[in-house]
Amino acid sequence: MNEPARKITAFEARVYEALCRIPRGKVMTYAGLGKAIGCGSAQAVGQALKRNPHAPEVPCHRVIRTDLTLGGYSGETEGAKLDQKRALLAEEGVRFDKEGGLIDVECVWSGSEV
Repeated sequence: MNEPARKITAFEARVYEALCRIPRGKVMTYAGLGKAIGCGSAQAVGQALKRNPHAPEVPCHRVIRTDLTLGGYSGETEGAKLDQKRALLAEEGVRFDKEGGLIDVECVWSGSEV
């Protein structure tokens, strides 16, 4: 039997609304997104993204760590889900270094319009 869908919290709704404003081909850090919505906790933002029921339409794949690495995707920090995040970003035009680990700083969005 399927469990009923969990209700999205007001905080999660704010995070998801802000996510939808990050342009294709750009990324934002967990900390930057938190700051843009008035939340000082990158971890809280990460938890909201982990629970995103609308990925990839609500583009949580566009959020990365401050060190310009991918971070996690769908609650995983390695493996197939992270490969999927990398592929989604590359498809949108996000550029990576030669090793494919670090994101080009020019692809980081300031979020002034979030």
